[in-house]
Amino acid sequence: MEPGRAVTGVTGASERALRRLELTIVRRLDGLLHGSYQGLLPGPGSEFGDSRVYVPGEDDIRRMDWAVTARTTVPHVRDLVADRELETWALADLSPSMDFGTATVEKRDLVVAAVGAIGFLTGRIGNRFGAYVLHDEYVHRMPARGGRPALYGLLNSLAQAPRGRPVADAPDLAEAIEVLASARRRRGLRVVVSDFLDAEPVLDPGAEPPWERPLRRLAARHQVLAVEVIDPRELELPPVGLVTLTDPETGRDRRIRLTPGVRTAYARAAAAQREATATALRRCGVGHLVLRTDRDWVADVARFVLRQRRTAHLAHRSLVPGAAR
Repeated sequence: MEPGRAVTGVTGASERALRRLELTIVRRLDGLLHGSYQGLLPGPGSEFGDSRVYVPGEDDIRRMDWAVTARTTVPHVRDLVADRELETWALADLSPSMDFGTATVEKRDLVVAAVGAIGFLTGRIGNRFGAYVLHDEYVHRMPARGGRPALYGLLNSLAQAPRGRPVADAPDLAEAIEVLASARRRRGLRVVVSDFLDAEPVLDPGAEPPWERPLRRLAARHQVLAVEVIDPRELELPPVGLVTLTDPETGRDRRIRLTPGVRTAYARAAAAQREATATALRRCGVGHLVLRTDRDWVADVARFVLRQRRTAHLAHRSLVPGAAR
């Protein structure tokens, strides 16, 4: 994007905030993860992958890796990563429970940051990015488009969305994932950004949350990343005595005295709920990234992606016959 050029639909403070977000991602995150973007599947392309032992009669001799062959004295070929257009869809949870934050930002701010990070990092020529937004009584669709101005418009819509309000029979996360899975059939990357909090919390790791089954179906066809957004007050309550707690999804209030016993029971229940969420995501076979309002989200994203890259590299080496140990 050219300096000083306004993006359609983004003005004033919103544009300045999005520009700061882009600079943060491009300078810090993209710098840490330079070269991490690859095609979804191996195949003919222009980007080099790992070297492996040459298999006579199966491998093309034109892909011979002469440098590795000379070092090991064993013929090696270089795999190529397919150049494919990547279509990414994000599901952004902007339900009332996301309008909460007791640290440096609110949870909804991390939703915009996470969607922006994925959008900017996958924003290569030919790639497209779209989103479904869970807000009030609807699951809104923002069509997939390519280019930086389109991504700016999408992020501006998320940032300017009004705060959620309690709505009777509003769609939950499971329904939103069903919409995402049924509407976009083309294989690609799917990102679900939510706090994964249900009206009736699941505290048993062996139990199945309402969103697990649709997420498992989504992961059967696409590469899926689940971004869990957490605020520290959701994990532990402060010793402040008598307080009024409000359920953002229903608007109901309740006065509670935060005694040591209540705070301990709450912390145990919160830890059990988060463990049940992590266990369910592992059963779905999806990536799980945790972002907190009291931590540096850029560093958390970078650590997650670098860890995934190392895991994928080790898995590839273990699956390739004859790969160097």
